[in-house]
Amino acid sequence: MDQYLIEGGYPVSGTLRASGNKNAALPCIAAALLTGEPVLLRNVPDIEDVQVMLEVYRSLGGAVESPAANTYRLSLGDITGSEVPAEYAKRIRASILFAGPLLARTGRAVLPPPGGDVIGRRRLDTHFLALTELGAQVAANGAYVFSAPALRGADIFLDEASVTATENAVMAAVLARGETLLTNAAGEPHVQDLCRMLRLMGAKIEGIGSNVLHIRGVKKLSGCDFEIGADFMEVGSFIGLAAVTRGELTIEGILPRDIRPAKIAFGKLGITWEHEGSVIHVPRRQALKVNQDLGGMIPKIDDAPWPGFPPDLTSIVTVVATQVEGTVLVHEKMFESRMFFVDKLIGMGARIVLCDPHRAVISGPARLSAAELQSPDVRAGMAMIIAAMCAEGSSVIRNVYQIERGYEHVVARLSSLGARIRSV
Repeated sequence: MDQYLIEGGYPVSGTLRASGNKNAALPCIAAALLTGEPVLLRNVPDIEDVQVMLEVYRSLGGAVESPAANTYRLSLGDITGSEVPAEYAKRIRASILFAGPLLARTGRAVLPPPGGDVIGRRRLDTHFLALTELGAQVAANGAYVFSAPALRGADIFLDEASVTATENAVMAAVLARGETLLTNAAGEPHVQDLCRMLRLMGAKIEGIGSNVLHIRGVKKLSGCDFEIGADFMEVGSFIGLAAVTRGELTIEGILPRDIRPAKIAFGKLGITWEHEGSVIHVPRRQALKVNQDLGGMIPKIDDAPWPGFPPDLTSIVTVVATQVEGTVLVHEKMFESRMFFVDKLIGMGARIVLCDPHRAVISGPARLSAAELQSPDVRAGMAMIIAAMCAEGSSVIRNVYQIERGYEHVVARLSSLGARIRSV
């Protein structure tokens, strides 16, 4: 398996364009099952997770063409199966997103337990709650078997604002008979992208971006031409990288509204940027000093459902905080294993106290030394890249498959910015 060799101490500098949001591309691929007409998706990131989702689409009878870079034409006349192959399901958690479209089109869906990042328990109960409210029956016997002769609209209150459960419920409800009111829905930008795509296909959805979605079922959806929005997680990662390597970076093709929560969190670490239209500029000169709360109190960076600070950026701000003067508490509330990667940072010289599975106190700046590392998940893997680029000496990162699941052409793009990184 490939690994990255990284020589630290070199700042990044230059211009790059934000990739498409992987967390929007994956449900949009699943949503293409909802119509028998062609769907054209643009700005799709060239990453491993996308390729796995496309393989699932093909396995269900779909045809996939790529007329241009980062563009896919998906077409499917009749669905030839209702079971997601286990070989794909175990590689990607987003395989669960085929449940809603398969139920809506065929009345049946069989999904093996999904895989994905190793960041703790990731419950599926909310998916079951939403789909059973819409009229589905669910059985678990090695795989999850969903069946529904006909879906019907319902008044649904989700027990948590789950992104993928919201997406599954929406994709099932758009073809259900009657109206659906989905309360405590997730409102992340990728959920908004999916809803906008479905509206282009003829779905009737109101309340996009809020936590209450009103859906009126239609009999049929058409094809569409849809462009995926920018990946604000990637943008946040590169902002942190530029700041702590003392670099200067211009990022094009971004959506400023999507990075507002990140701007508040990075601001607590003395990191800021300028933006004009769809371009942001991270200047070389940064304060890199913790801004204390009123009364000289230690500030806290904690994640929350949208529009709170995104959980996927907690790994990034943790490693960034090791290079900032002062002390900060990072509180990751959602996944009990996501913060366990900090032991690797401690081994590199970071001053971090892991209080419990969810909270870490970081004091900086710390002088990091090169190390041999292994990526446990997408975001921690990127955090390790940032740490290695700040460290003295040459580091090795293994299990980079996890990183490439979520970051497009990361070695080539970082190399173009002056990073000393190569894949072997």
